[in-house]
Amino acid sequence: MSKHKVDEIRNVAFVGHGHSGKTTLADLLLFKAGIGTRAGSVDDGTSLLDTDDDEKEKKQSLFSHVCRYEHADHRVNLIDCPGYPDFIGQVCGALRAVETAVVVLNANAGLEVNARRCFQLATDEHLARMIVVNRVDGDNVDIPKLVASIRDHWGSSCVPINVPNGTGSKFTAVHSALQIKGDVPAGLPLNPQDYHQALMDAIVEADESLMERFLGGEEVSEDEIIHLIGKAIGHGTLIPIMFTSAKTGVGVQELGDALADYAPTPLDEDHHATGEGGKDVIINPSPDEPFVAQVFKVRIDPFVGKLAYLRVFSGHIAKDTTVQDHRNNKMIKLSNLLEVQGSKSEPVDYATSGDIIAIAKVEDLSVGDTVSAQGVHVDFPPIHFPRPMVGLAVTPKTAADQQKISVALHKIEEEDQTFHVTREAQTHEMVIQGMSDLHLQAIVHRLHKRDKVDVNTAMPRIPYRETCNMNAEGMYRHKKQSGGSGQFAEVHFRIGPLPQGIVPEEYFIKERFESLRSFHYDPVLNYAFVDCVSGGSVPNNFIPAVEKGVKERMEKGVLAGYQVQDCWCVLFFGKDHPVDSNETAFKTAGRQCFKEVFAKAKPVLLEPIVKAEITVPGEKLGDITSDLNTRRGRMEGMDTLPGNFTVVKASVPLAEIQTYARSLSSITGGQGSYTFEPSHYEVVPGNEQQKIVASSKVHEEEE
Repeated sequence: MSKHKVDEIRNVAFVGHGHSGKTTLADLLLFKAGIGTRAGSVDDGTSLLDTDDDEKEKKQSLFSHVCRYEHADHRVNLIDCPGYPDFIGQVCGALRAVETAVVVLNANAGLEVNARRCFQLATDEHLARMIVVNRVDGDNVDIPKLVASIRDHWGSSCVPINVPNGTGSKFTAVHSALQIKGDVPAGLPLNPQDYHQALMDAIVEADESLMERFLGGEEVSEDEIIHLIGKAIGHGTLIPIMFTSAKTGVGVQELGDALADYAPTPLDEDHHATGEGGKDVIINPSPDEPFVAQVFKVRIDPFVGKLAYLRVFSGHIAKDTTVQDHRNNKMIKLSNLLEVQGSKSEPVDYATSGDIIAIAKVEDLSVGDTVSAQGVHVDFPPIHFPRPMVGLAVTPKTAADQQKISVALHKIEEEDQTFHVTREAQTHEMVIQGMSDLHLQAIVHRLHKRDKVDVNTAMPRIPYRETCNMNAEGMYRHKKQSGGSGQFAEVHFRIGPLPQGIVPEEYFIKERFESLRSFHYDPVLNYAFVDCVSGGSVPNNFIPAVEKGVKERMEKGVLAGYQVQDCWCVLFFGKDHPVDSNETAFKTAGRQCFKEVFAKAKPVLLEPIVKAEITVPGEKLGDITSDLNTRRGRMEGMDTLPGNFTVVKASVPLAEIQTYARSLSSITGGQGSYTFEPSHYEVVPGNEQQKIVASSKVHEEEE
């Protein structure tokens, strides 16, 4: 595909917060490279990248978009990523395909939450990082304050390589801080001489031999130092800051030059994989090596079908070549290789190391898959995506929607690894999970628009559980006569609470359970059915039916209609009838006896508790802790992050954190973020339990 040598390729991702101008910058770089008759615009819907109907309507990126252009004999493969945290999954995939992450900042807004998050993701991926301060032509821009904030948050490796000549309407040019020629104009927001030596030091730090010469007092020319700037960026000793206005084009040429001249090539970065025997291996990026690539994105195109986007890390591939998918160990023929430019694609005959391509009509490929030539035994690490935080229960509106919804949701799951679909066994709800309310609203809109599926939505029911607090005993006789053979069964139960963490073989012993014959223990529910029948009062062949009836009742709950757990049920006596007793009768008796005896055993509700980590500006810590107290949260610790941010660790009831995203955004002005994961169940406080029980409708079966 690429006519360039591997060392002439640059793979770059534009990341950052929404409305920082990433897409407009990308469109302008494409236009300057001779692509299109005018620079695309997000505002008027002519962007070459934001071509999805929803993106045009909202005037913001919802998906990552791949494009390419030529600059000074270099091939730049650029991935433009969405800026809102709701669509962070698109960023995670894109970062796996590149060597350089360009974090774009809005000069007026500063270090917004998703810019910080993207910077950290790029750091975790060991990528080279560049910072572009865009919209310098805006009003009320304070460049010295912003640069100080960048260096405070992200370290002294962040150094301007050029400086603006002004802000607002006075921003008409940038001046190099690398090579200062002549007198520096007066009145610049930043003095390039203030950063020149810091640049030299950062570059020297990346080269050991140069450092030794420098420290030994040997004279090192500036040209010699500047020649190594790309190495410094690749090693992370330098994170260059540049200034632009995508609106006026000021600084964009210098940005394009920096990407072509300084961004690492595929030869400069080590890409690690797992080889045979679990050994860590570094992939050789030579085009002469065996073919190795990874899928970093999947898109369902309404015309082409499923497209799998691959980054080629080694070797080369020709169309109609058969390769191995390591996830399922299948051999796949790659018949349709495509070169992508925004929403458009063109067939190509081959691709080589460093290229980014798409593969059409290969249904088996999924995001994260390693594909290679036959006989190559390496696997790239999985791409890590954040866990969805927000849920929404969905029900199809019509029978036609019911038939289409599963396929439609599966397609979206293939495209978006931060979107999950679950069928809640306890509440019987179909729940879609995503990063935020906005994320899920976009999913529902896509279902309607693309897949012609309409759904009703509601907050998911909380999967409470029920248990008991004391021992109780009772019996139930089931007797039914309606002509002919009747039904008769009588069972006697003891029910009590079962502590968590028991060893069943040590707990269920005759010293504790008199006349113990056997027990069946369920580790998931921490529940045991105990057979203590003596004298054959319940025939052995009917005991499984009794146990089945108990399980049915446990699933339906007794107190408020929720699954019962953490208890034992002892069957110790009963009666049968030689003619009218059967399995159905004993199952019914078991079901009803459990209901009545459990109701006497001080039943209580249990609620799911989650472990939450909340990242907030330090000045908002008091507001956050106060809000957590109103949500029945328990503080469990705090960590301090650079830039005056704090991570609050807390245990919070799931019911109290379902709508937390909105509150957190309101409290922190959009600067906070959070994650949580399921932890355990705890007893619901009495006043809360009364509300839940009062609003629950327990389905009573007809006996």
